[in-house]
Amino acid sequence: MAMSMNQSQSMRMDQRQLLTPRMIQSMEILQMPLAQLEERIEQELQQNPTLELKEKRGDEKDRNKDENGEPLLKDNEVLEVNGTDNGSEEDFARLEKIADYLENEEWSSGPSFGPGASSYAGERDGKLDAMANTAARSGTLGEELLDQWRFVEAAPSVRKAGEILIGYIDADGYIRQTLEEVVEQAEQSNGRTALPPMDDFTTALGLIQRTLDPAGVGARNLRECLLIQLAHIEQDPEMAEGHDLDLERELVRDHLKDLEMNRYPQISKRTGRDIETLKRAVARLGRLHPHPGRQVGGDNGVAITPDAIITYNEDTGNYDIQMTYDPAPNLYIRGMYRKMLKEKGTDKTTKEFLTENVRNAKWLLESIQQRRSTIERVIERVVHHQRDFFDKGAEFLKPLPMIQVGEELGIHVATVSRAVAEKHIQTPKGIFPLRRFFSGGTTTEDGQDMSWDAVKEKLKTIVNEEDKSDPLSDDQIVEKLNEQGIELARRTVAKYRKLLNLPTARQRKEY
Repeated sequence: MAMSMNQSQSMRMDQRQLLTPRMIQSMEILQMPLAQLEERIEQELQQNPTLELKEKRGDEKDRNKDENGEPLLKDNEVLEVNGTDNGSEEDFARLEKIADYLENEEWSSGPSFGPGASSYAGERDGKLDAMANTAARSGTLGEELLDQWRFVEAAPSVRKAGEILIGYIDADGYIRQTLEEVVEQAEQSNGRTALPPMDDFTTALGLIQRTLDPAGVGARNLRECLLIQLAHIEQDPEMAEGHDLDLERELVRDHLKDLEMNRYPQISKRTGRDIETLKRAVARLGRLHPHPGRQVGGDNGVAITPDAIITYNEDTGNYDIQMTYDPAPNLYIRGMYRKMLKEKGTDKTTKEFLTENVRNAKWLLESIQQRRSTIERVIERVVHHQRDFFDKGAEFLKPLPMIQVGEELGIHVATVSRAVAEKHIQTPKGIFPLRRFFSGGTTTEDGQDMSWDAVKEKLKTIVNEEDKSDPLSDDQIVEKLNEQGIELARRTVAKYRKLLNLPTARQRKEY
């Protein structure tokens, strides 16, 4: 049977959701935490010549007023930067109208997103100032150890072995491989380059453990790490004061597992020391660092910057929301480029370039404004629904589905999810991830809704208030929760206890 092919045209109607680059950018910025947003702004400052960073001057309320205190623009005036991607003459005509609104004034991303006074003084460059004021990144643990190693007296082959070993020290300060594995891997990576003999690696490891700071780096396991730190303490009479180093070394060397399992009676019997003496020695061991490498370099936890501060207003009896100051309000589009767009002598290529960059800058500023507005609206709903949490504490946290907040605000649930991602709020109860206020939950016997986080807080309270000489088992915790109208299976209690880093009853027992 013969087959034939032909072409034809037809029309059809359907609905499709197309994400423009502007929408994608807006969603990305909405999801960014403040620190990442600042990086994005810095990147845009370097790439977009029309975007500048203004130094903070004067009160925020006066930034968009002239020297006489009058607004730079009327309330109904809007700065438009439109156009298609091909940079048509119509786009240029629109851009030329910018001068009808402003001459040297700048389109700012301040609180009102109106124009602000130019910061250009003919001498300073906002981008260079921003880059110069950026804090230098701290060195890594490896860099710090190599700097110290250069001052250690050692034979050249031992020095080389030490440099190789330092490369295998992880962020916690440990060498996880054996010396044989280190040498084998080093041989594979160095090719034909001759390596020092094994004895030099052993010597170098000893020097690293004895001489480099922080004490404990270069250990191959927790026991060795703690013993190294005790050896450093012994070398300093002032630090050694109050220590029973012989007992502490014995506990680390022979009884780490017993300490983990809280077996004080067995340890007391084997060491001949009473339990109170053992507890004091363990308290001193608790001041040592199980992860010494984390004290150095850029692996430390990043400071949290809350997106909003929630405070109680005694006059109104309500909670006020204050959005924290982010880097965006000092951004502006320089007026000198508007003048270039207005000038008839500016060539078409230059106008196309400026059109694209001014448009991108405006999109960025509007995306930042939309981010701030959306997050604030979401936080307002959180404060409204979780009033009991702010008044009474974490045990009164209620279930709050994101889809419910989305319906109340008239936005998609995915937008709510992006708005709360990696955001934090500062409350009278402390700083919390915004996502914590959105969770499922259960219903108590008296019909009250309770989030799973609130159930965890109830469990934590029960454990904290137990008799530590006779701690509660998971089955007994289940009974205590049942008495409060909360029905949970034993395995659920065990799961939540582990999530809360609460030890077993045996490990919680105090002697």
